[in-house]
Amino acid sequence: MAVSEDTKSERQRAAVGTAVFALAPATAAGLVPWLLTRWRVQRPVPGGAPAQLAGALLLGAGASVIANSFVHFAVEGVGTPAPFAPPKHLVVGGLYRYVRNPMYVAIAAAVTGQGLLLGQPKLFAVAALGAVPVTAFVKFYEEPTLTRKFGAEYQVYRDNVPRWLPRLTPWRPGAAPEHQPA
Repeated sequence: MAVSEDTKSERQRAAVGTAVFALAPATAAGLVPWLLTRWRVQRPVPGGAPAQLAGALLLGAGASVIANSFVHFAVEGVGTPAPFAPPKHLVVGGLYRYVRNPMYVAIAAAVTGQGLLLGQPKLFAVAALGAVPVTAFVKFYEEPTLTRKFGAEYQVYRDNVPRWLPRLTPWRPGAAPEHQPA
């Protein structure tokens, strides 16, 4: 199937906008932890090498999930994750088949991973405290906005894909409805 020049241009603009928006998660998952720790490793690291390995895995997974999510917003949604340049289409592919908010989960994982990797428990508090405004934003702004914009399509998605804890199997649009907790 051929892609029109208009669609290519829209996707290019979405990719640029998404790249610019990457400053937000980079700030939350990178700059804030750096400002608090200067990325100094506390010696000895609580939990030792196993904790550091777990931290490195969480950090790497978080960064990968954020990058994957950005691609889906630009290509599938033809927009950005930013409220000022939202996607034209509901993003339900990739990791969004498992959890409705993979970027927020990934940022929390990346910050927690840095806490483990560096032996800096204060980053666990940052991740926990950061969850409060994020949860409020999702519940009181993002979900109502998506409901207004995408209507029944979003409601079906919301009914089948959990907000924070990923499903074990990918949701497939058009499959028989399943009941998943919010």
